[in-house]
Amino acid sequence: MTELSMTRVSDLVRMLSAMPDEGEGEFLYLGLHVRGTVALTRAGEDEAFLEPGDMVFCDPARRDVLRFGEDSLMTYFRTTRRHLGVAEPDLDRVVGVPVRHGAGMGALVSGFLSALAAEAEFHRSAMGDRLARSAVDLLAVLVMELLQAETGPETSGASKAGGEMLSRIRAFIEEHLTEPELSPESIARAHHISVRYLHKLFQDDGTTVGQWVRQRRLDACRQELARTSNRRTTVAAVAHRWGFSSPSHFSRTFRDAYGMSPSEWQAWAASGAGSADTDKRCP
Repeated sequence: MTELSMTRVSDLVRMLSAMPDEGEGEFLYLGLHVRGTVALTRAGEDEAFLEPGDMVFCDPARRDVLRFGEDSLMTYFRTTRRHLGVAEPDLDRVVGVPVRHGAGMGALVSGFLSALAAEAEFHRSAMGDRLARSAVDLLAVLVMELLQAETGPETSGASKAGGEMLSRIRAFIEEHLTEPELSPESIARAHHISVRYLHKLFQDDGTTVGQWVRQRRLDACRQELARTSNRRTTVAAVAHRWGFSSPSHFSRTFRDAYGMSPSEWQAWAASGAGSADTDKRCP
């Protein structure tokens, strides 16, 4: 057996000359058709042929899905399944589904991966690592698009998986609210996703990651200020404890959110007017 030829783009994405043998189930493979004849045979469906630039998700354990003609060539890209943020059963459903390169996400992903494969100088560079993160993000969106096309957006497992990922991210944010260095970059890195995909998750939920973090910090400050009615804890100390580095910026942000300054809220809570209502928005 000849050794598998593999080019390292980054730890997130690797480029291969051929699919490996079975036993690498933690990975998902995407084949990019370069030349020759490649046919797809899925159970219960007519045989479909790929054109150069078309793609297909592959599983080493299901080699019968692909049939190659003479002088055919495909480039394979490998990424860890968990990096895609999609449930395992849904990833298995996209195996063998042809992805056409003529329009939509298919065109975007095909063009991006073709360029990535052609630029050898990126494969072992810092730029290559950034491009690989973008590739993972594009693959995740492509998987979700395929699932939505199959089942419809209301019942897609991709939407459920995205919701599960968003719930985990929100729980992570709650645990790290007091850390000033909490940022979209650190959150994405902790969950093995790209910053772009992180922003997409929050955008689909009608907000941004920055707005969510800021609001949760404001809520925490508001509740703590209400509890410290004896004023032994200063507004600046509370703001700093919950990740606000600038007291003046915190005061402006607090007023914009609640209609009064932090000091005014603290005094109002100390008077007893807000003691039974600290979980609601200020008047």
